[in-house]
Amino acid sequence: MKNGFRQSMSWLHTWGGLTVGWILYFVFLTGTLGYFDTEIDRWMKPELPKETANIQQSVAMGLQRLKEKAQGAERWLISPPGNRDTPHLRIFWQMPENADGTPGARGNELLNARTGEALSGRATGGGQTLYRMHYSLHYIPANIAYWIVGFCSMFMLVAIITGVVIHKKIFKDIFTFRSQKGQRSWLDMHNLLSVSALPFHFMITYSGLIFFVMTYMSLIVAGTYGVGKDARDTFFDEFFAETDKPAASGTLATLAEPSAMITIAETQWGAGQIRYLDIDHPGDSNARVNIARQMDSPLRSSPELVFDGVSGELLDSKSAITSAPHTVYDTFLGLHEGLFATIGLRWLYFFSGLLGTAMIATGMILWSVKRRPAQLKKAGGPDFGYRLVESLNLGTVVGLPIAVAAYFLANRLLPIELENRAQWEVHSMFIVWLICLLSPLLRPVQKGWHELLWIAAAIYCLLPVVNGLTTDRHLINSIKENDWIFAGIDLTFIAVGLLFAFAASRLQQGTKPEAATTARRKKNQVTEAY
Repeated sequence: MKNGFRQSMSWLHTWGGLTVGWILYFVFLTGTLGYFDTEIDRWMKPELPKETANIQQSVAMGLQRLKEKAQGAERWLISPPGNRDTPHLRIFWQMPENADGTPGARGNELLNARTGEALSGRATGGGQTLYRMHYSLHYIPANIAYWIVGFCSMFMLVAIITGVVIHKKIFKDIFTFRSQKGQRSWLDMHNLLSVSALPFHFMITYSGLIFFVMTYMSLIVAGTYGVGKDARDTFFDEFFAETDKPAASGTLATLAEPSAMITIAETQWGAGQIRYLDIDHPGDSNARVNIARQMDSPLRSSPELVFDGVSGELLDSKSAITSAPHTVYDTFLGLHEGLFATIGLRWLYFFSGLLGTAMIATGMILWSVKRRPAQLKKAGGPDFGYRLVESLNLGTVVGLPIAVAAYFLANRLLPIELENRAQWEVHSMFIVWLICLLSPLLRPVQKGWHELLWIAAAIYCLLPVVNGLTTDRHLINSIKENDWIFAGIDLTFIAVGLLFAFAASRLQQGTKPEAATTARRKKNQVTEAY
């Protein structure tokens, strides 16, 4: 470690970022895609129709289906199509606890809100699987994955703070980029990407740590409340400030029609503001209907109206804000997930996430570029550690986007009736990524960058073509029908493909002068020998 505070921070920034950079790149890329997880879900199930039913029709159909499927349940939940997170009617039910104390059976269905029929599309992981990867790492047990992601996030937070410390002219870096200057260009690009979305990078990293604070700081909870199930239940009851709900009376009663309750909710909140109906003890005299409002702020909790499930009388109006610790916790989580965001803000989240992903990528590449001249001068060539970093950089920075494209291609190309189809979509993604990680072992790294960048460009530009050949939701039809979810995703694929093509062409242009310089150097050496 170098002497001096700033030099020490620079050392910590460099090696701390490199140590976990590849995992952070995976986390940032898959997490960024999560901001359009619902849209990706819809693209990956092209068979599902576009929903046009109003809320009264949707709730009536959901209630009818629950009466058919879940008589005797202790809880019904109806989520009508009303925003991007619920494009189709969804119902959920929870049966009473079993005699042995184990939880009762649960079920859920996606319904056509006009006909009440269950919707069935191809089996797929969709955008939700990509989103969950950024904290579950998919194949790794959940608790281990949470600790790995938390450890890497702490390093990310350290890298952000030390990056601010070592920048002498942080505001100047926003406007400075010198192209075709080798190492200096990579440093300028890394600084530009880091500073331009710095508040977002700090917020998303810190709030990600708060997400699993109960896992990372469980000993603090145990030290205050004790250990065991009862102690944990006491903590969560206090933290979430749950109000006591009346138990089932055992007396049968007819559930009131929810139409009047919906009218009251829309009168208070406005049309299109109902998020879900949560019905406790349906068919019992103590039934309660909780109607929640759509989220319109970072606070993940939302206001609720509580109705008597038999008479339909409004009993209570709950505020979104509960206990102070819970409010702070929910706000940070809401900022992290961005579920409250409008379409414009959601795109801002998406682009900021891409800037963070590119920041990590340029930092790892900068490490290699900075050390490349010294490594090439070594008698035996670059050492193993340097070659390993170069290979991992190539296989991750370009290989992972190719693997994500393979995930989308698998959705269109795998047989619909394939067993475990959703799992094979994910397997396809990781198999392709493994191939990309191994490719630098078979090809020179510099050639590998050219080849993988062109492959990435080709595969992303190919995705809308494959979509058009395998479904009727191709780009032209989507634009004609104003289906901007399908059109937007296809156009995004094309834009990403063109971006990779641009990067490949620029890299080729940059390597031509270097190749010419190398050739001249060899010629001079031969001349001097004579």
